[in-house]
Amino acid sequence: MWLKPEEVLLKSALKLWVTERSNQYFLLQRRRGYGEGGGGITGLLVGTLDTVLDSTAKVAPYRILHQTPDSQVYWSIACGASLEEISQHWDWLQVNIMRTLSVFDSGDDITSFVQGKIRGLIAEESKSGGGDEDPEGFREAVLRFERLFGLPKREKLVTYFSCSYWRGRVPNQGWIYLSTNFICFYSYLLGNEVKLVFSWDEVSRLERTSSVLLAESIRVSVRGEDHFFSMFLRLQQTFLLMQQLADYTITRLFDKETFSTDHPLSDPLHITQRALEVHARNQAFRAFFRLPQEENLCEVYESFLWVPFSHYNTLGKVCVSERYLCFASQDGSQCHLIIPLREVVSVELPDRSSRALSVCVRGKRAFRFSEVRDFERLAATIRRKCSTSSSPQHSASAQLPLCDDEEDVMVGQTQAAVSTEALMNVFHPHDAENLDPKMLKERMKEQSWQIHFAEYGRGSGMFCTKKTRDLVVRGVPETLRGELWMLFSGAVNDMATHPGYYATLLDECMGNSSLACDEIERDLHRSLPEHPAFQTDTGISALRRVLTAYAHRNPKIGYCQAMNILTSVLLLYAKEEEAFWLLVAVCERMLPDYFNRRIIGALVDQAVFEELIRDHLTALTDHMTDLSFFSSVSLSWFLTLFISVLPIESAVNVVDCFFYDGIRAVLQLALAVLHYNMDNLLCCHDDAEAVTILNRFFDSVTNKDSPLPATVQQASAPANNKPAQSVDISDLIKEAYERFGEIRWEEVENMRKRSKLYVIQTLEETTKQNVLRVVAQDVKFSGPQLDELYLLFKRQHFISCYWSVCSSALQNHDPSLPYLDQYQLGQSQFTALFNLLLPWTPNTHDHTRSHSHTHSHLHSLARSVFRLADENADGLVNFKEFICTLDILYNGSFTEKLKFLFKLHLQPECADDGVIRKSPERGRGKIDLQEYLKQWQDELQKKEESIKDLPRIKQTQFVRLSKTLYSVFHGDEEEESLYRAVARVTSLLLRMEEVGRRLQDNSPTKTPQTNPNTTPQTNPDTPADSDSAPTPLTPEPCSGGDHSPNTPPPPDSSPSDTSPPSTATSSPTGTSSSAIDTPVETPGDSSTAGEDWSFSFEQILASLLNEPAVVRFFERTVDAHKLIENARRNQLRDAR
Repeated sequence: MWLKPEEVLLKSALKLWVTERSNQYFLLQRRRGYGEGGGGITGLLVGTLDTVLDSTAKVAPYRILHQTPDSQVYWSIACGASLEEISQHWDWLQVNIMRTLSVFDSGDDITSFVQGKIRGLIAEESKSGGGDEDPEGFREAVLRFERLFGLPKREKLVTYFSCSYWRGRVPNQGWIYLSTNFICFYSYLLGNEVKLVFSWDEVSRLERTSSVLLAESIRVSVRGEDHFFSMFLRLQQTFLLMQQLADYTITRLFDKETFSTDHPLSDPLHITQRALEVHARNQAFRAFFRLPQEENLCEVYESFLWVPFSHYNTLGKVCVSERYLCFASQDGSQCHLIIPLREVVSVELPDRSSRALSVCVRGKRAFRFSEVRDFERLAATIRRKCSTSSSPQHSASAQLPLCDDEEDVMVGQTQAAVSTEALMNVFHPHDAENLDPKMLKERMKEQSWQIHFAEYGRGSGMFCTKKTRDLVVRGVPETLRGELWMLFSGAVNDMATHPGYYATLLDECMGNSSLACDEIERDLHRSLPEHPAFQTDTGISALRRVLTAYAHRNPKIGYCQAMNILTSVLLLYAKEEEAFWLLVAVCERMLPDYFNRRIIGALVDQAVFEELIRDHLTALTDHMTDLSFFSSVSLSWFLTLFISVLPIESAVNVVDCFFYDGIRAVLQLALAVLHYNMDNLLCCHDDAEAVTILNRFFDSVTNKDSPLPATVQQASAPANNKPAQSVDISDLIKEAYERFGEIRWEEVENMRKRSKLYVIQTLEETTKQNVLRVVAQDVKFSGPQLDELYLLFKRQHFISCYWSVCSSALQNHDPSLPYLDQYQLGQSQFTALFNLLLPWTPNTHDHTRSHSHTHSHLHSLARSVFRLADENADGLVNFKEFICTLDILYNGSFTEKLKFLFKLHLQPECADDGVIRKSPERGRGKIDLQEYLKQWQDELQKKEESIKDLPRIKQTQFVRLSKTLYSVFHGDEEEESLYRAVARVTSLLLRMEEVGRRLQDNSPTKTPQTNPNTTPQTNPDTPADSDSAPTPLTPEPCSGGDHSPNTPPPPDSSPSDTSPPSTATSSPTGTSSSAIDTPVETPGDSSTAGEDWSFSFEQILASLLNEPAVVRFFERTVDAHKLIENARRNQLRDAR
């Protein structure tokens, strides 16, 4: 690699470098401690310095220096990780530079010329690379990364840091390398080398910790083992990058429902530190302001915002995206503002002295930002984006009027009537003349909100402050609930920028039949069945349309239980189209990953809830040994936002807080529920008693201010004789905010990221344990061996996905399938792993022509094994099919192994390109349970296959079997004996076939049951099975003292006709002579020249049992541990 020329003091480096080549102008040097000999004690010291000291840690083992005869200054111009690489640079200098330098008179001119040439080469390399020029140190670090860890060159190094790795109480100073798919560490201290390579998909925990010994460190948990890394500087930056890389890998490989091909980090080959930081910043920006997924943060400015009527300036940051101008305070005022640029009318600069600008929006409102450092640039940016963000406005014309015969609208119709009124307004219209005390209090709430609207604005561009939150905590009025839900969730922006989208979805999906539609129909009448709105077809039809439209919009989620309950409540207070966009906001932004088959998002929040219990409810933590009980109990609280456990009139107050504060409000309320029942829970003796206490508490929650009529309210008196003290929902929510209000949004998001790794790995561990439990009954591998083989199988799947943008192998992992089928390998993946674990591997140092043919035959063998293991012919092999195949080769008897090879060659030879031929329906909601039950029943009833059931092997198949045996025996210590044994058996079988043909031709009446394709068999009275082998019909023929028996064609040839092939003397190297002593065809044999010959498995087995060398070879104990360890070590290396 060419380097930017830098001065080098050669005098001080004489003991660190050894000159390998030199001429008048250049030196090629090798660093001590590298290459032959290692450099002794000096090499150890240099290696230690390279690892520990920041100034030398990036030095490559080879370098080229430029010098001039009349100067003592040397210039470093190139470095290399290997002698071959640096030699290419040296040769280029010899050919292109040396002749030119002789024309210069001065040394300074020579140096200037060389430096210019080197800079030109670096610029050309950067230009051809198509990316930003990497810093010099990073370029050198990439070389070191590739040399140290032996990963494929496609692996992209993202960044690296100096750190210490702690082994107990001993620190190992070195360097941590963070790449797209791996976390690596290297340390070298006085001959003690530490090298770690972990893939991100194996990390189960990643967190910052502190202890007595370590002030602060990063803990990385891999396969149940903790690894600690500490550093003096940039600990937080390192941790955030590790967190982003781990989250990226988990999302791309495990949680594919939320990862699309248009993801900004979809290409793992082009991920950089800057790209990760930008992506994380955009994610945080969208999550905080509840903006659509396509919005990205473009510019950030520090500014003061004038808050009207409060008469003060609040300090914060102005964030500009493609279509929104947002502000968030940083002075504790909890003020934030979202201005859609589509609403902006003009941007003015009223006061240049205070660096202020005013943003005017529709409705004669203006927002004043002051003390903006680059206020003119901000104004120009807003004007430019306003002119380009002319998205169509949402209009009421996109909504269809309410149909009079709503009850006639069914799924089978293509035209769907859309409700333009909230169901609460239809079934419980607001009565302005009602003077009931509850209604009077409701009007007081409305007046409070009207005052707030007058002071802080209404709709898009409304100031959200502490006062706004206080009003939400007190409860949103019934008449304003739908409007404020739309505003707080950001759904109002989605709806405004997608006019007519919902109606288009309905036209496309209504009338279609799918599994999601069937599930929706089944749950329609289970959604708030006690509410009058869902006792008629009006509410049921609206619910059907919203759920079906969303399932059509997002087929990755489709429909999940609990969505019906949530949507029912949304329809009560929002119009139908608004309810659809609220559902979009909840499922895709506010509760990500909640509504899928594995409910990963809900499980993550359960883990966050457990962590918060440990932090805030220590008394309960000390009493309960296992907090997972609360996770299982509270799962429905989070999935339905307490709607399933609280009366509807109380639950809507929880939904109010959720739309304003997000999941933080649900966590605070859940903590408040446990705190309120703390004394009773501490007295519980078992889980059932605790569940009873919590259920009784939820039954006692009321909403004394609810204006809903009694026919709608669900609160009821407790069934037992002990009347429970009622709890008002407003008081409970107020206590939640007062007691646990210090929980910040950033803290919750960090805990979510930290817990997601643990939840995903826990689910993966559950999958593994269930698979191994099923497989262990059918194989002879030990538990640890099965565990290692499963990890190899799973890793082989991921290797195919590491460096591909849209690898088809990603589709082979489907968590919605049963455990055994969640991970499956295609042909290419299977072949690579099978060749690593094959117990009959030829010597890798043999590079002869025969070895290349042997390797080709073994590769063909792996393809045949794949077709045999793929029992359902779907082009994929699951772990059970793979491990059962491997169990025969590792732990099977001689008969079982031979029968496996025999069956392997009964398959028709075909050119398999690895494409899935008959892929079953996979994915969410496409599981044919009856088919799986049938397969399970067939497996239970499957009996042991007898060797009598095997068909006869034909001519071409037998030749392939012989080639396979040659390939399997190649490189063995008894190779020559094994070759001769196969030759003897083959010669014997061919002679038996020839005798059978002659007997059939000469005495047709004596053997009427024999046809030309039949050879004499064993006595039918003698049983033949896998445990008792038959004896040959004829004795072994003598070859007249010649100990070089005849064999079929060598492995690199194939028969050209159907007559008995000429055989040749085989040699251990796989070559053959032309000596032929098989019976030659006579004119009387011409009738059989075009007929195939075949052998039974019993004949082949009986013949091979008489060859001790072959029996010893197949009954030899296989060192499974050694093979598995070798496969684990070379799995990534072979991916190169």
